[in-house]
Amino acid sequence: MDRPRDWFGARATIVLPVLVAVLSFVTGVVNISAVSISGPLGDLIPRSIQRTAGFTGALTGFTLLVSVVGLRRRLRIAWYATVVLLPVAAVQGLVQNSAVSIPFVGSVPSSAVSIPLVALSLLSLPTMLLNRRRFDRPIDLSTAQLAAGAALLGSLMYGTAGSYALRDEFDNLSTATDAFYYTLVTASTVGYGDVIPQSQQAKLFGMSVVVLGTASFAIALGSLLGPAIEKRLSEALGNMTDAQLDLLENHVLVLGHGDLTEPIIEELTGEIDFVVITPDTETATRLQQQDIAVLTADPSDEEPMQRAGIEDAAAVVAATNDDAQDALAILTAQTLNPAVNIVAAATDRENIEKLRRAGADTVISPAVLGGHLIVQSALGREGMENIADHLLDVNDEDDADI
Repeated sequence: MDRPRDWFGARATIVLPVLVAVLSFVTGVVNISAVSISGPLGDLIPRSIQRTAGFTGALTGFTLLVSVVGLRRRLRIAWYATVVLLPVAAVQGLVQNSAVSIPFVGSVPSSAVSIPLVALSLLSLPTMLLNRRRFDRPIDLSTAQLAAGAALLGSLMYGTAGSYALRDEFDNLSTATDAFYYTLVTASTVGYGDVIPQSQQAKLFGMSVVVLGTASFAIALGSLLGPAIEKRLSEALGNMTDAQLDLLENHVLVLGHGDLTEPIIEELTGEIDFVVITPDTETATRLQQQDIAVLTADPSDEEPMQRAGIEDAAAVVAATNDDAQDALAILTAQTLNPAVNIVAAATDRENIEKLRRAGADTVISPAVLGGHLIVQSALGREGMENIADHLLDVNDEDDADI
Protein backbone atom coordinates (compact mmCIF):
# COMPACT_ATOMS: atom_id res chain seq x y z
CA MET A 1 0.00 0.00 0.00
CA ASP A 2 2.41 2.66 -1.23
CA ARG A 3 -0.33 5.04 -2.42
CA PRO A 4 -3.24 6.59 -0.49
CA ARG A 5 -5.85 5.09 -2.81
CA ASP A 6 -4.56 1.61 -1.98
CA TRP A 7 -6.16 1.97 1.45
CA PHE A 8 -9.53 1.68 -0.28
CA GLY A 9 -8.57 -0.69 -3.12
CA ALA A 10 -8.82 -4.41 -3.67
CA ARG A 11 -5.61 -5.14 -1.77
CA ALA A 12 -6.95 -3.34 1.30
CA THR A 13 -10.01 -5.62 1.42
CA ILE A 14 -7.64 -8.49 2.14
CA VAL A 15 -4.87 -6.85 4.19
CA LEU A 16 -7.05 -4.84 6.59
CA PRO A 17 -9.28 -7.75 7.70
CA VAL A 18 -6.13 -9.85 8.29
CA LEU A 19 -4.72 -7.12 10.57
CA VAL A 20 -8.06 -6.86 12.39
CA ALA A 21 -8.15 -10.64 12.83
CA VAL A 22 -4.64 -10.73 14.33
CA LEU A 23 -5.34 -7.80 16.67
CA SER A 24 -8.67 -9.30 17.75
CA PHE A 25 -7.00 -12.60 18.58
CA VAL A 26 -4.11 -10.95 20.47
CA THR A 27 -6.44 -8.64 22.40
CA GLY A 28 -8.60 -11.58 23.40
CA VAL A 29 -5.63 -13.62 24.61
CA VAL A 30 -4.29 -10.68 26.64
CA ASN A 31 -7.68 -10.09 28.23
CA ILE A 32 -8.22 -13.77 29.04
CA SER A 33 -4.84 -13.88 30.79
CA ALA A 34 -5.67 -10.89 32.99
CA VAL A 35 -5.86 -11.31 36.77
CA SER A 36 -7.25 -7.89 37.63
CA ILE A 37 -8.87 -5.02 35.78
CA SER A 38 -8.31 -1.29 36.10
CA GLY A 39 -8.43 1.69 33.84
CA PRO A 40 -11.09 4.03 32.43
CA LEU A 41 -13.54 1.22 31.60
CA GLY A 42 -12.61 -1.16 34.37
CA ASP A 43 -15.32 0.13 36.76
CA LEU A 44 -18.02 0.38 34.10
CA ILE A 45 -17.83 -3.11 32.59
CA PRO A 46 -18.21 -6.23 34.79
CA ARG A 47 -15.28 -8.62 34.81
CA SER A 48 -17.45 -11.44 33.46
CA ILE A 49 -18.27 -9.40 30.37
CA GLN A 50 -14.61 -8.44 29.97
CA ARG A 51 -13.49 -12.04 30.06
CA THR A 52 -16.33 -13.16 27.77
CA ALA A 53 -15.26 -10.48 25.31
CA GLY A 54 -11.76 -11.94 25.46
CA PHE A 55 -12.96 -15.40 24.49
CA THR A 56 -15.30 -14.13 21.79
CA GLY A 57 -12.63 -11.72 20.51
CA ALA A 58 -10.20 -14.56 19.95
CA LEU A 59 -12.95 -16.53 18.20
CA THR A 60 -13.84 -13.49 16.07
CA GLY A 61 -10.22 -13.16 15.01
CA PHE A 62 -10.07 -16.77 13.91
CA THR A 63 -13.40 -16.48 12.05
CA LEU A 64 -12.17 -13.36 10.26
CA LEU A 65 -9.15 -15.26 9.01
CA VAL A 66 -11.48 -17.90 7.58
CA SER A 67 -13.51 -15.12 5.91
CA VAL A 68 -10.34 -13.73 4.35
CA VAL A 69 -9.80 -17.06 2.62
CA GLY A 70 -13.24 -16.63 1.07
CA LEU A 71 -12.47 -13.02 0.16
CA ARG A 72 -9.45 -14.17 -1.82
CA ARG A 73 -11.85 -16.32 -3.86
CA ARG A 74 -14.22 -13.32 -4.22
CA LEU A 75 -17.07 -15.14 -2.49
CA ARG A 76 -20.09 -12.97 -1.71
CA ILE A 77 -20.85 -14.88 1.51
CA ALA A 78 -17.32 -14.10 2.76
CA TRP A 79 -17.95 -10.41 2.11
CA TYR A 80 -21.18 -10.52 4.14
CA ALA A 81 -19.43 -12.37 6.99
CA THR A 82 -16.58 -9.85 7.06
CA VAL A 83 -18.95 -6.87 7.08
CA VAL A 84 -20.74 -8.37 10.09
CA LEU A 85 -17.58 -9.38 11.97
CA LEU A 86 -15.76 -6.05 11.64
CA PRO A 87 -18.24 -4.08 13.84
CA VAL A 88 -18.29 -7.01 16.26
CA ALA A 89 -14.49 -6.84 16.53
CA ALA A 90 -14.67 -3.07 17.13
CA VAL A 91 -17.20 -3.48 19.95
CA GLN A 92 -15.16 -6.25 21.53
CA GLY A 93 -12.04 -4.09 21.32
CA LEU A 94 -13.90 -1.22 23.01
CA VAL A 95 -15.11 -3.49 25.82
CA GLN A 96 -11.57 -4.74 26.41
CA ASN A 97 -10.03 -1.24 26.47
CA SER A 98 -8.66 -1.26 30.02
CA ALA A 99 -5.47 -1.89 31.93
CA VAL A 100 -4.88 -5.52 32.92
CA SER A 101 -2.48 -7.18 35.30
CA ILE A 102 -0.92 -10.37 33.90
CA PRO A 103 0.91 -12.87 36.15
CA PHE A 104 4.71 -12.80 35.86
CA VAL A 105 4.47 -9.78 33.53
CA GLY A 106 2.93 -6.98 35.58
CA SER A 107 0.56 -4.24 34.51
CA VAL A 108 0.00 -4.27 30.76
CA PRO A 109 -2.43 -1.88 29.05
CA SER A 110 -4.69 -3.83 26.74
CA SER A 111 -5.40 -0.51 25.04
CA ALA A 112 -2.08 -0.97 23.25
CA VAL A 113 -3.82 -3.50 21.00
CA SER A 114 -7.52 -2.76 21.57
CA ILE A 115 -7.37 0.85 20.34
CA PRO A 116 -5.67 -0.12 17.06
CA LEU A 117 -8.22 -2.94 16.81
CA VAL A 118 -11.13 -0.49 17.04
CA ALA A 119 -9.49 1.95 14.61
CA LEU A 120 -8.65 -0.67 12.00
CA SER A 121 -12.09 -2.29 12.28
CA LEU A 122 -13.80 1.05 11.63
CA LEU A 123 -11.39 1.80 8.76
CA SER A 124 -11.91 -1.61 7.17
CA LEU A 125 -15.71 -1.37 7.10
CA PRO A 126 -16.03 1.45 4.51
CA THR A 127 -13.26 -0.19 2.49
CA MET A 128 -15.30 -3.40 2.30
CA LEU A 129 -18.46 -1.47 1.39
CA LEU A 130 -16.69 0.44 -1.40
CA ASN A 131 -15.41 -2.81 -2.94
CA ARG A 132 -18.65 -4.75 -2.66
CA ARG A 133 -18.93 -5.38 -6.41
CA ARG A 134 -15.63 -7.25 -6.49
CA PHE A 135 -17.10 -10.08 -4.42
CA ASP A 136 -19.72 -11.53 -6.74
CA ARG A 137 -19.08 -15.27 -6.72
CA PRO A 138 -21.68 -17.53 -5.07
CA ILE A 139 -20.54 -20.33 -2.79
CA ASP A 140 -20.27 -23.52 -4.82
CA LEU A 141 -21.55 -26.16 -2.40
CA SER A 142 -22.92 -29.36 -3.89
CA THR A 143 -26.13 -31.05 -2.76
CA ALA A 144 -24.08 -33.65 -0.88
CA GLN A 145 -22.17 -30.93 0.99
CA LEU A 146 -25.37 -29.11 1.94
CA ALA A 147 -26.89 -32.39 3.13
CA ALA A 148 -23.77 -33.18 5.19
CA GLY A 149 -23.85 -29.75 6.80
CA ALA A 150 -27.55 -30.13 7.57
CA ALA A 151 -26.92 -33.57 9.10
CA LEU A 152 -24.19 -32.17 11.35
CA LEU A 153 -26.36 -29.25 12.46
CA GLY A 154 -29.33 -31.56 13.03
CA SER A 155 -27.32 -33.99 15.18
CA LEU A 156 -26.03 -31.12 17.33
CA MET A 157 -29.55 -29.74 17.78
CA TYR A 158 -30.83 -33.22 18.62
CA GLY A 159 -28.13 -33.79 21.21
CA THR A 160 -28.51 -30.36 22.79
CA ALA A 161 -32.32 -30.49 23.02
CA GLY A 162 -32.39 -34.09 24.23
CA SER A 163 -29.70 -33.74 26.89
CA TYR A 164 -31.29 -30.54 28.20
CA ALA A 165 -34.68 -32.28 28.40
CA LEU A 166 -33.00 -35.11 30.38
CA ARG A 167 -30.82 -32.77 32.46
CA ASP A 168 -32.15 -34.19 35.73
CA GLU A 169 -30.75 -37.60 34.71
CA PHE A 170 -27.20 -36.27 34.11
CA ASP A 171 -24.54 -35.18 36.56
CA ASN A 172 -23.16 -31.64 36.02
CA LEU A 173 -25.73 -30.74 33.37
CA SER A 174 -28.23 -28.04 34.23
CA THR A 175 -28.19 -25.35 31.51
CA ALA A 176 -28.53 -25.21 27.74
CA THR A 177 -24.83 -24.36 27.55
CA ASP A 178 -24.03 -27.53 29.49
CA ALA A 179 -26.24 -29.51 27.07
CA PHE A 180 -24.49 -28.12 24.00
CA TYR A 181 -21.09 -28.69 25.62
CA TYR A 182 -21.97 -32.33 26.35
CA THR A 183 -23.22 -32.86 22.79
CA LEU A 184 -20.15 -31.28 21.21
CA VAL A 185 -17.55 -33.20 23.23
CA THR A 186 -19.51 -36.44 22.81
CA ALA A 187 -20.10 -36.12 19.07
CA SER A 188 -16.48 -35.10 18.43
CA THR A 189 -15.29 -38.14 20.48
CA VAL A 190 -13.38 -35.90 22.92
CA GLY A 191 -15.41 -37.14 25.91
CA TYR A 192 -13.97 -35.39 28.96
CA GLY A 193 -16.18 -37.48 31.25
CA ASP A 194 -17.33 -34.58 33.42
CA VAL A 195 -20.99 -34.96 32.36
CA ILE A 196 -22.18 -38.47 33.18
CA PRO A 197 -25.60 -40.05 32.45
CA GLN A 198 -27.14 -41.62 35.56
CA SER A 199 -30.26 -43.39 34.28
CA GLN A 200 -30.76 -46.07 31.66
CA GLN A 201 -32.69 -43.64 29.51
CA ALA A 202 -29.88 -41.08 29.69
CA LYS A 203 -27.31 -43.75 28.78
CA LEU A 204 -29.34 -44.85 25.77
CA PHE A 205 -29.67 -41.23 24.69
CA GLY A 206 -25.91 -40.73 25.14
CA MET A 207 -25.21 -43.73 22.90
CA SER A 208 -27.48 -42.28 20.21
CA VAL A 209 -25.57 -38.99 20.39
CA VAL A 210 -22.29 -40.89 19.94
CA VAL A 211 -23.58 -42.75 16.87
CA LEU A 212 -25.35 -39.84 15.20
CA GLY A 213 -22.79 -37.23 16.18
CA THR A 214 -19.65 -39.10 15.13
CA ALA A 215 -21.28 -40.22 11.88
CA SER A 216 -22.38 -36.69 10.99
CA PHE A 217 -18.94 -35.27 11.90
CA ALA A 218 -17.22 -37.85 9.71
CA ILE A 219 -19.60 -37.30 6.79
CA ALA A 220 -19.33 -33.53 7.08
CA LEU A 221 -15.53 -33.55 7.19
CA GLY A 222 -15.31 -35.91 4.22
CA SER A 223 -17.90 -34.02 2.19
CA LEU A 224 -16.76 -30.48 2.97
CA LEU A 225 -13.00 -30.93 3.10
CA GLY A 226 -12.62 -33.75 0.56
CA PRO A 227 -13.65 -31.70 -2.50
CA ALA A 228 -11.44 -28.80 -1.38
CA ILE A 229 -8.41 -31.09 -1.12
CA GLU A 230 -9.30 -32.77 -4.41
CA LYS A 231 -9.63 -29.38 -6.11
CA ARG A 232 -6.22 -28.25 -4.84
CA LEU A 233 -4.57 -31.43 -6.06
CA SER A 234 -6.39 -31.24 -9.38
CA GLU A 235 -5.35 -27.62 -9.88
CA ALA A 236 -1.75 -28.48 -9.09
CA LEU A 237 -1.85 -31.29 -11.66
CA GLY A 238 -3.92 -29.34 -14.16
CA ASN A 239 -7.05 -31.50 -13.90
CA MET A 240 -10.75 -30.92 -13.42
CA THR A 241 -12.43 -32.59 -10.46
CA ASP A 242 -14.98 -35.37 -10.92
CA ALA A 243 -17.69 -33.06 -9.56
CA GLN A 244 -16.94 -30.51 -12.29
CA LEU A 245 -16.86 -33.20 -15.00
CA ASP A 246 -20.22 -34.62 -13.92
CA LEU A 247 -21.91 -31.29 -14.66
CA LEU A 248 -20.77 -31.13 -18.31
CA GLU A 249 -23.41 -31.51 -21.03
CA ASN A 250 -23.60 -30.41 -24.69
CA HIS A 251 -19.98 -29.34 -24.48
CA VAL A 252 -16.99 -29.58 -26.82
CA LEU A 253 -14.00 -31.88 -26.38
CA VAL A 254 -10.72 -30.45 -27.67
CA LEU A 255 -8.38 -33.41 -28.17
CA GLY A 256 -4.72 -32.51 -27.82
CA HIS A 257 -3.03 -29.14 -27.79
CA GLY A 258 -0.83 -27.43 -30.35
CA ASP A 259 -0.35 -24.16 -32.20
CA LEU A 260 -3.72 -24.60 -33.92
CA THR A 261 -5.47 -25.16 -30.59
CA GLU A 262 -4.89 -21.70 -29.12
CA PRO A 263 -7.15 -19.77 -31.56
CA ILE A 264 -9.76 -22.53 -31.22
CA ILE A 265 -9.78 -22.08 -27.44
CA GLU A 266 -10.13 -18.31 -27.88
CA GLU A 267 -13.17 -18.82 -30.11
CA LEU A 268 -14.79 -21.36 -27.77
CA THR A 269 -14.29 -19.26 -24.62
CA GLY A 270 -17.56 -17.64 -23.69
CA GLU A 271 -19.50 -19.47 -26.42
CA ILE A 272 -19.87 -22.99 -25.01
CA ASP A 273 -18.44 -25.22 -22.30
CA PHE A 274 -15.39 -27.18 -23.43
CA VAL A 275 -12.68 -29.45 -22.08
CA VAL A 276 -9.11 -29.71 -23.35
CA ILE A 277 -7.39 -33.10 -23.06
CA THR A 278 -3.61 -32.88 -23.33
CA PRO A 279 -0.74 -35.08 -22.07
CA ASP A 280 1.52 -32.06 -21.43
CA THR A 281 1.47 -31.26 -17.69
CA GLU A 282 2.92 -27.77 -18.12
CA THR A 283 0.35 -26.89 -20.75
CA ALA A 284 -2.46 -28.30 -18.60
CA THR A 285 -1.34 -26.28 -15.58
CA ARG A 286 -1.13 -23.10 -17.66
CA LEU A 287 -4.62 -23.65 -19.06
CA GLN A 288 -5.99 -24.38 -15.59
CA GLN A 289 -4.56 -21.09 -14.33
CA GLN A 290 -6.51 -19.39 -17.11
CA ASP A 291 -9.75 -21.00 -15.80
CA ILE A 292 -9.89 -23.36 -18.79
CA ALA A 293 -11.24 -26.85 -18.13
CA VAL A 294 -8.51 -29.38 -18.79
CA LEU A 295 -7.58 -33.03 -18.24
CA THR A 296 -3.97 -34.19 -18.20
CA ALA A 297 -4.10 -37.43 -20.19
CA ASP A 298 -3.50 -38.99 -23.59
CA PRO A 299 -6.22 -37.54 -25.88
CA SER A 300 -6.42 -40.80 -27.83
CA ASP A 301 -7.27 -42.94 -24.78
CA GLU A 302 -10.83 -43.97 -24.00
CA GLU A 303 -10.71 -43.30 -20.23
CA PRO A 304 -10.11 -39.51 -20.35
CA MET A 305 -12.75 -39.11 -23.09
CA GLN A 306 -15.26 -40.98 -20.97
CA ARG A 307 -14.37 -38.88 -17.93
CA ALA A 308 -14.84 -35.75 -20.03
CA GLY A 309 -18.36 -36.94 -20.96
CA ILE A 310 -18.00 -37.70 -24.65
CA GLU A 311 -21.40 -39.45 -24.54
CA ASP A 312 -23.04 -36.08 -23.79
CA ALA A 313 -20.71 -33.93 -25.91
CA ALA A 314 -21.99 -31.77 -28.76
CA ALA A 315 -18.77 -31.88 -30.77
CA VAL A 316 -15.18 -33.06 -30.79
CA VAL A 317 -12.31 -31.00 -32.19
CA ALA A 318 -8.89 -32.46 -33.06
CA ALA A 319 -6.46 -29.72 -34.02
CA THR A 320 -2.87 -30.37 -33.01
CA ASN A 321 0.21 -30.17 -35.20
CA ASP A 322 0.35 -33.97 -35.51
CA ASP A 323 -2.15 -35.43 -38.01
CA ALA A 324 -1.31 -38.99 -36.94
CA GLN A 325 -2.15 -38.21 -33.31
CA ASP A 326 -5.34 -36.48 -34.42
CA ALA A 327 -6.35 -39.52 -36.49
CA LEU A 328 -5.93 -41.87 -33.54
CA ALA A 329 -7.90 -39.53 -31.27
CA ILE A 330 -10.67 -39.27 -33.89
CA LEU A 331 -10.88 -43.07 -34.18
CA THR A 332 -11.32 -43.39 -30.41
CA ALA A 333 -13.92 -40.61 -30.25
CA GLN A 334 -15.91 -42.06 -33.15
CA THR A 335 -15.93 -45.47 -31.45
CA LEU A 336 -17.15 -44.09 -28.13
CA ASN A 337 -19.86 -41.86 -29.64
CA PRO A 338 -20.62 -42.46 -33.34
CA ALA A 339 -23.23 -39.69 -33.33
CA VAL A 340 -20.95 -36.88 -32.12
CA ASN A 341 -19.87 -34.23 -34.62
CA ILE A 342 -16.10 -34.56 -35.14
CA VAL A 343 -14.10 -31.72 -36.67
CA ALA A 344 -10.41 -32.02 -37.53
CA ALA A 345 -7.77 -29.57 -38.67
CA ALA A 346 -5.30 -31.11 -41.11
CA THR A 347 -1.75 -29.84 -41.03
CA ASP A 348 -0.81 -31.43 -44.38
CA ARG A 349 -3.00 -31.50 -47.49
CA GLU A 350 -2.39 -35.19 -48.14
CA ASN A 351 -3.84 -36.12 -44.75
CA ILE A 352 -7.28 -34.60 -45.34
CA GLU A 353 -8.80 -37.81 -46.74
CA LYS A 354 -7.06 -39.92 -44.10
CA LEU A 355 -8.67 -37.89 -41.31
CA ARG A 356 -12.06 -38.28 -43.01
CA ARG A 357 -11.59 -42.05 -43.21
CA ALA A 358 -10.63 -42.03 -39.51
CA GLY A 359 -14.10 -40.73 -38.70
CA ALA A 360 -13.98 -36.92 -38.92
CA ASP A 361 -17.22 -35.38 -40.23
CA THR A 362 -15.46 -32.19 -41.27
CA VAL A 363 -11.79 -31.69 -42.13
CA ILE A 364 -10.37 -28.21 -42.62
CA SER A 365 -6.78 -27.42 -43.53
CA PRO A 366 -5.96 -23.95 -42.14
CA ALA A 367 -2.64 -23.91 -43.99
CA VAL A 368 -4.24 -24.75 -47.36
CA LEU A 369 -7.08 -22.31 -46.83
CA GLY A 370 -4.77 -19.52 -45.74
CA GLY A 371 -2.30 -20.23 -48.51
CA HIS A 372 -5.05 -20.12 -51.13
CA LEU A 373 -6.30 -16.74 -49.94
CA ILE A 374 -2.79 -15.30 -49.83
CA VAL A 375 -1.86 -16.51 -53.34
CA GLN A 376 -5.12 -15.33 -54.88
CA SER A 377 -4.65 -11.94 -53.30
CA ALA A 378 -1.05 -11.79 -54.58
CA LEU A 379 -2.25 -12.61 -58.11
CA GLY A 380 -4.56 -9.65 -58.09
CA ARG A 381 -7.85 -11.26 -57.14
CA GLU A 382 -9.83 -8.68 -55.24
CA GLY A 383 -11.94 -9.38 -52.20
CA MET A 384 -9.72 -12.02 -50.57
CA GLU A 385 -9.38 -9.96 -47.43
CA ASN A 386 -13.13 -9.45 -47.35
CA ILE A 387 -13.61 -13.20 -47.57
CA ALA A 388 -11.30 -13.71 -44.59
CA ASP A 389 -13.11 -11.00 -42.64
CA HIS A 390 -16.45 -12.59 -43.51
CA LEU A 391 -15.24 -15.96 -42.18
CA LEU A 392 -14.18 -14.32 -38.92
CA ASP A 393 -17.47 -12.45 -38.58
CA VAL A 394 -19.77 -15.36 -39.46
CA ASN A 395 -20.66 -15.97 -35.81
CA ASP A 396 -21.65 -12.36 -35.30
CA GLU A 397 -23.85 -12.47 -38.40
CA ASP A 398 -25.57 -15.65 -37.21
CA ASP A 399 -26.25 -14.08 -33.84
CA ALA A 400 -27.71 -10.99 -35.54
CA ASP A 401 -30.05 -13.15 -37.65
CA ILE A 402 -31.29 -14.91 -34.56
